[in-house]
Amino acid sequence: MRSEAEGAVPDDKQTVTSGAEGAGDTSSDDGESGGRKERKQGSFWKELPILIGVALILALIIKAFAVQAFYIPSASMENTLQIGDRVLVNKIVYHTRDVKRGDIVVFNGLDSWDPEVQVEEPGNPVSRALRGIGRTFGMVPGEKDYIKRVIGVPGDHVKCCDARGRITVNGVPLDERSYLYTDPLTGEQNRPSNEPFDHVVQPGQLWVMGDHREVSSDSRAHRGDPGGGTIPTNRVIGRAFVIVWPPKHMGTLPIPKTFEQPALQAAGAALPATPFALGLAGAVPITYLHRRYRLRRRRS
Repeated sequence: MRSEAEGAVPDDKQTVTSGAEGAGDTSSDDGESGGRKERKQGSFWKELPILIGVALILALIIKAFAVQAFYIPSASMENTLQIGDRVLVNKIVYHTRDVKRGDIVVFNGLDSWDPEVQVEEPGNPVSRALRGIGRTFGMVPGEKDYIKRVIGVPGDHVKCCDARGRITVNGVPLDERSYLYTDPLTGEQNRPSNEPFDHVVQPGQLWVMGDHREVSSDSRAHRGDPGGGTIPTNRVIGRAFVIVWPPKHMGTLPIPKTFEQPALQAAGAALPATPFALGLAGAVPITYLHRRYRLRRRRS
């Protein structure tokens, strides 16, 4: 005889399962498992259109109010931006601050500039819908959308060029070597401008230029248009702040250091203060006269 310690199981604890019962249980489990899998797969395919619809709605909401992807169709911003790059544009930033010199902005040139790249609108309704979705996700270019770098903001005096061939803003020369187009074969860099200009940027306007100066159709090429080549600030869609595609071009789009020169910042800081100073100058005599009037009434 073998003791329990040697591995025997007491009779009242043993469970005997016949081969037939075991086979029946297995088939039942497989049937239930297969049914659950079929129900899950069916549920997934039913929910997929809803998920896609919700994703599109959220994308449209984000595009309308926060961040939008844009496709780069031309060489006007090389080497900073290449043809086919996708950038994300912050549409909220200019609700919290003004446009700054050096910002790369996307703006709408409707009823203003002619498009740099002609985009033929498809006649097929399905193709039009697909193109609209593509624009939403930055897969195809918008016909009237442009991307340029801001050189002058309202009140700035932009001029080209000084004795060393540099563009000046309020008399301060810009060192643009960090972003101007450089030919990858010859290593030769674009000049800041091949044509002279001298313009004072009016309120509500911006002077913008592409980094590839020799091919960019920018403010210089539109000086005969209303605004003298500048664009309205209310046409600005947002600030391009990052390249998200292709992976080898991924990176941020910071403001170049030349726009952070103390002399340039001081010149710009004085401009917004001017209306306040004028208002203050006008308020002082009005307040003085009002106080004298009240004193006279009290005495009388």
